Amino acid sequence: MSVVIITGASDGIGAELARQMAQAQGSSLQLVLAARSWDKLEAVANGCRQHGAMVLVRPTDVGREDDCRALIADTVARFGGIDTLVNNAGMSGHALLEDVTDLGWYEDLMRVNLWGSIWCTHAALPHLKASRGRLVAVSSLAGIVALPGRTAYSTTKFAMNGFFEALRIELAPHGVSVTVAYPGVVATGIRLRGYNAQGLPAGQSKLDEAGAMPVDVCARLIRDGIEQRQREVLMSAKGRLARWLKLIAPGLVDRMALQALKQDARPH
Repeated sequence: MSVVIITGASDGIGAELARQMAQAQGSSLQLVLAARSWDKLEAVANGCRQHGAMVLVRPTDVGREDDCRALIADTVARFGGIDTLVNNAGMSGHALLEDVTDLGWYEDLMRVNLWGSIWCTHAALPHLKASRGRLVAVSSLAGIVALPGRTAYSTTKFAMNGFFEALRIELAPHGVSVTVAYPGVVATGIRLRGYNAQGLPAGQSKLDEAGAMPVDVCARLIRDGIEQRQREVLMSAKGRLARWLKLIAPGLVDRMALQALKQDARPH
């Protein structure tokens, strides 16, 4: 039996990853789904149960430390341990810093994207070491190459990368793998629900959604990376190119990002 926790599992990448894992592992999977919405979690859980998976629905706000620690405690109480923790929960944000008057939502974004992962991981650590398990962080290409208008979001993802890269080295002697996934633009609603400059749900995406990666493809690539204990999951040629261009031609990357910002500012 394999015990897997997925945060942010009510929709998007997390929900699809849960469904794919349930389909692949069936009755050998003990799955814990965490997010804030009970109803959405139950809908995902019912689909996973149809494949034979045993599912615990655990409403969780990862922006609250007590919720994160209770999630881990309840998982261990129910299933006796943890084999894989997928830190997938996250929020988006898009605004120029000069347009932001209240930085409170920057702090909220940091609590969800970074601290939620840290709190869950810290609580799960002894159990992952006991199982020589798998630790997963769903980051973003915005954590490798920063874009204008993404100061808040990129900050959370750059910080997340640093945390998990350092932790990977600490955990190597214990047989725990750390996989960091770097999705680009994926066909989910995360950018619609993300913050705008006023700290309200944006209601629209300010990124080019044409050619967005289908969520099932993204989830499959992450699932493959988890199974193979890969260090990183870079999902596209564009993502791999961006990483190398940043190293060898950072000025070019900055100019490309600025051009994209100017295009975004044009009337539609």
